[in-house]
Amino acid sequence: IFISWSKSGISNALIFFGRPIKKKLKKPVTQAKYVKYLKDILVLQIGKMRYVSVRDFKGKVLIDIREYWMDQEGEMKPGRKGISLNPEQWNQLKEQISDIDDAVRKL
Repeated sequence: IFISWSKSGISNALIFFGRPIKKKLKKPVTQAKYVKYLKDILVLQIGKMRYVSVRDFKGKVLIDIREYWMDQEGEMKPGRKGISLNPEQWNQLKEQISDIDDAVRKL
């Protein structure tokens, strides 16, 4: 899922890997950090071409942190750089956040 941002806010048209989706947002959103659509997929942009998504893959819930790239046709594609975590792994990571924050502050 890709959300196009402009000075006036999020575009009403959602795009799934470069293909427009007819589903429209009910009202314009200006400072939204996420959008929930398409079978409970949650997508958060965390940097230029980097996204966190929560999705169902073959009946399993995955938290996917991945870098995307743009192909020649202008479609966004998931890249090799990334990781998919199951809920147990995600919870283990969350428990370590304060230790990670401490290590970052010390550098």
